[in-house]
Amino acid sequence: MPKVVVVDDDANIRELVRLYLEDEGYEIIQKTNGEEALEYVENHVVDLVIMDIMMPKMDGWDLCANLREFKEMPILMITAKGETTDRIKGFKLGTDDYLVKPFDPVELVLRVKALLKRYRIATSSTIKLGSITLDQKSYHVIYKDGKTVTLPMKEFDLLYKLGSYSGQLFTRENLIEQIWGMDYEGDERTVDVHIKRLRERFAEFEADFRIVTIRGLGYRLEVNRD
Repeated sequence: MPKVVVVDDDANIRELVRLYLEDEGYEIIQKTNGEEALEYVENHVVDLVIMDIMMPKMDGWDLCANLREFKEMPILMITAKGETTDRIKGFKLGTDDYLVKPFDPVELVLRVKALLKRYRIATSSTIKLGSITLDQKSYHVIYKDGKTVTLPMKEFDLLYKLGSYSGQLFTRENLIEQIWGMDYEGDERTVDVHIKRLRERFAEFEADFRIVTIRGLGYRLEVNRD
């Protein structure tokens, strides 16, 4: 049973989330502030965290940043703040998705399911993008006819990261930190150069997947499910 921590100082919101997610078979742990949630996650196995932004003791921004220092799990922010600047700040801190109050509980359930599915895919050493397969162990791209191609390491890592979380937005800053490392001192436009190369390399596979630019935010990979 997947365990979900719900962090919000509004008891009504916590109860609403609990009712809908428990009905889908999730175990719900409720916390009223960021400090309580952080302490719990540090000492327990948790599959997903749903958090508000404006909370006492530790707000959602700080909680998200702290969780990302030691945990790789999906984070969904639920907040009254809907401005673009807030969404950008959340994505830069490492949140995976964003839902603005008042929200449809059914949409919340669908987003939770999608996030958990992405993270399950990400734990595998191979992923499929339409008719091609990426093998992380060998750094091979395997085509439908059995042909294999080895990509330059950073190109492969970038494509694998985007493909592992298809549909999820990554800022340039996210990708620099996760692919090139925190100590990288180059320009963030390095990401743009590698994205351009990947698009050119896999241009004939646009029917299978494509890397989409989200203006002012970053990139996401979309897989054609047809």
